[in-house]
Formats: sequence, C-alpha cells, structure tokens
Amino acid sequence: MKLLKPAIFIFCLVPLARLVWLGVYGDLGANPIEFITRSTGTWALVFLCITLAMTPLRLITGWTIWIKLRRMLGLFCFFYACIHFSIWFWLDQNLDIQSMWSDVVKRPFITMGFLTLVLLTPLAITSNQWSVRQLGKRWSALHKLVYIIACTAIAHYWWHKAGKNDLDTVSIYGAVILALLACRLPIVKSFLQRLRN
Repeated sequence: MKLLKPAIFIFCLVPLARLVWLGVYGDLGANPIEFITRSTGTWALVFLCITLAMTPLRLITGWTIWIKLRRMLGLFCFFYACIHFSIWFWLDQNLDIQSMWSDVVKRPFITMGFLTLVLLTPLAITSNQWSVRQLGKRWSALHKLVYIIACTAIAHYWWHKAGKNDLDTVSIYGAVILALLACRLPIVKSFLQRLRN
C-alpha cells in the first residue's frame, strides 16, 4: 500500500508525458493546439470521473484507501483543467483578458468551461489538512461544489460537441457522471453497502 500512492501519482502524469513525447516527435497532428487543448480537457474530465468514483468504491469494498486517493486525483483534475485553460488563454486568446472575457460571455460552452475552472479553484486551494482544520464543517460543505462542477463540466463538453453534432462520446461521459452522482443518493448508498455484505 505504501507504493500505491506514488505509483498512481506517476500514472497520472502519463497523459502529460504522452503529449510532451508527441510534441517532441512532431506527432500532434495537423492542428497541434486543438489536439493538446482537446486532450487536456478530456483528461480533466476523466480525472473528475475517477475522483467521483472513489466514494462508491469505498461503499462497495469498505476500503478507506479510495478516500485517501481522492484528494490527489482531484488535484490532477484541476492540474489538467489548468493546462486546458492556459493553452486556450495563451494560444487562442493571446493572453488578452478583454478578448478572453468577451469569449466567456458570448459563447455558452466557454462560459461553462470557465465556470468549472473557477469552481475547481477553491477546492484545489483547500485540499490540504490545514484547510480542513481551519474550515471545520464548512470544508465539507465547500467540497460539495464538486457535484455542481460535474454538471458544468458536462455542460461545457456537451455544448462544444453539440456545435459539431457529435454527441456520442459526451453522452457516455454524461451517463457516467449521472451514475456517479446517483451513488450519493441514500437509497443507492444503502444498496452499494449491501453489496459488500
């Protein structure tokens, strides 16, 4: 178990290492910026799903290790979301705050993406023991924002894909998010706990 956390940490860096590798060998496709933006956005969503899956896994197995991994996985979600946003802001908006804000206001899928990052930020900042002690019960209430974040992240992805009439993949992510959120309902939690017995 001692090696599990470091091993998962390294595994979480694999998507970034892959992008660096592809970049070095000029294998990012015809539109490298779009490829990197899309890839980092997808991985942010994947890590969000994995983070949300930790509680159901604890309920099913009874193992607390899942909860110990949840914070690190959530931070990797934020990490990839930050890269996703930074590439868009730097390479698409040329670090122009006025242009960025105009895009955020005008385009719904950008609005949802920006809102998702804004909501993720306080969770990332308070993902430490000092914040848990200082905030007390408010820490738990604050981190319930992850449920809203799940909805805004899917809305961001959905609106982006809707413009291209390509909803197959986002529908799968939407179903996964819905199932993971449903696991928080008392009747579902009770059912998952019974599976363990």
